[in-house]
Amino acid sequence: MTNVNPSGFSDTQPPWYVTTAIPYVNGKPHIGFAQEIILTDALARYHRLKGDDVWFLTGTDENAFKNVQSAGQEGIPTRELVERNATLFYNLRTVLNLSFNDFIRTSAQPRHREGVEKLWRACYENGDIYKRPYSGLYCFGCEQFYTESELVNGLCPEHLTAPTLIEEENYFFRLSRYADRLQELIESDQLQILPQKRKNEVLSFIRGGLKDFSISRSQARAHGWGIPVPGDAEQVIYVWYDALGNYITALGYAGDAPAYQRYWTNNPHRVHVIGKGVIRFHAVYWPAMLLSAHVPLPTSILVHDYVMLNGGKISKSLGNTVDPVEVVERFGTDALRYYLLREIPTTEDGDFTFERFMHAYNSDLADQLGNLLNRVVSMVGRYYDGIVPAPGPLEEVDRGLVETAASLRGRIDASLPRFALDEALDAIWNLIGAANKYVADVEPWTLAKLRKSEGEDSHAGERLGTVLYNLVEALRLVAYHCAPFLPATAEGIAKQLGISIATGEHSRDISREAEEASWGRYPAGTSVQPGGVLFPKIELPK
Repeated sequence: MTNVNPSGFSDTQPPWYVTTAIPYVNGKPHIGFAQEIILTDALARYHRLKGDDVWFLTGTDENAFKNVQSAGQEGIPTRELVERNATLFYNLRTVLNLSFNDFIRTSAQPRHREGVEKLWRACYENGDIYKRPYSGLYCFGCEQFYTESELVNGLCPEHLTAPTLIEEENYFFRLSRYADRLQELIESDQLQILPQKRKNEVLSFIRGGLKDFSISRSQARAHGWGIPVPGDAEQVIYVWYDALGNYITALGYAGDAPAYQRYWTNNPHRVHVIGKGVIRFHAVYWPAMLLSAHVPLPTSILVHDYVMLNGGKISKSLGNTVDPVEVVERFGTDALRYYLLREIPTTEDGDFTFERFMHAYNSDLADQLGNLLNRVVSMVGRYYDGIVPAPGPLEEVDRGLVETAASLRGRIDASLPRFALDEALDAIWNLIGAANKYVADVEPWTLAKLRKSEGEDSHAGERLGTVLYNLVEALRLVAYHCAPFLPATAEGIAKQLGISIATGEHSRDISREAEEASWGRYPAGTSVQPGGVLFPKIELPK
């Protein structure tokens, strides 16, 4: 597994740092994490196209006790299990067409261990870590202690399993010391939590009173797996204190590296993308740890809801998962990216069913987009020998399409700061719908017949050239704006239009972005390159 490290950056481009939560590797990836990492990838690609110097981090949480348990159930060493499953998560880079810059493994990389040890010592020296006996109800699925009042009918609210009573001497973090400061930071949006309902949830939790929380476990209970507590070899650092540190350890926090300075210390955009099930750790525990260590806090925490399966929660622990790799093998990467970004609202629970998935595929991707591209490229080939004509003056019937296309950039730019990726795709499909309506309204085939009888210099001839140019230009803008969300689709459209297009793999000059997002930039005289069907239609099972 190749790891990517910061190697250099441009002083002329503003930094923008974004992370996913790092998943446990006790099982293979499921569609819930696919949603999170696709969402984060789309944000990263969008900001690169806007001219930001983006650093996108993901990785795997490997020091959790549930990994030890899963390895024991399989009868293999823990190291073997985490190596195997971490590779599956890393390979999502190809499966889901991801553009992450770095992949952190918490059990395998010295930069992480050294950084976590530094974070521990900083909090300890500030008087926020102490040791005492403890007894509590522990959910191994969550790697979290619960009070009885937090349980639902005596069960963990996330995994619906009975917690285990744990009694031992552990180290604790003095969370109670930071309640007032955290409340002030969150209320003022210095630490922005989105959406509003999640901000309210966190504030309610803080106002209810913060208790110090356990940040270690005994070597015996951990079966020797994890990062030892500095100065106490009998204890290992508890998974959340260990795992949360990845966001800065990956940047070189241990050695105060230039990448840490650029993307964390001196960066106005430090963004975490997480699921609602881990909001307490990211929005309360993590900021408090950073305050204690005198490290800047994240600036924004985007909390997405869950992908549900036929109305029920998807969970490896519950055993009801959808394998994103299998979905991609059957339907393609962008079909899955499209469904998870548009059909699942970013900050609401959304249901995944294969019936809904295939309907969206056939209706939106195959019929609306794929068929439009095929028709336009075919008409340019049939009527102009594959060379896109120059446009003439616009008429009233053209203006609806042009205005819809011209407004697209503004609609997307208004959606993304609110992390409303589903709204951005709605706007793109609004242009696709306008282009399909335009075809029906102007009937290029009728203009072609008139041109044939009246001559190329006739009004019908000029109108046909204008209509086909407008459709090609609309498709170019669809490709351009699709690039962060459906990068392979954007490339496929651009290839058939005979042009190249950036997909947000690398940061770009912002002036170039403004030019390419404008109407009328398609170079007339370019030859289209007919290709295969973009989205072959799926036969629905009876």
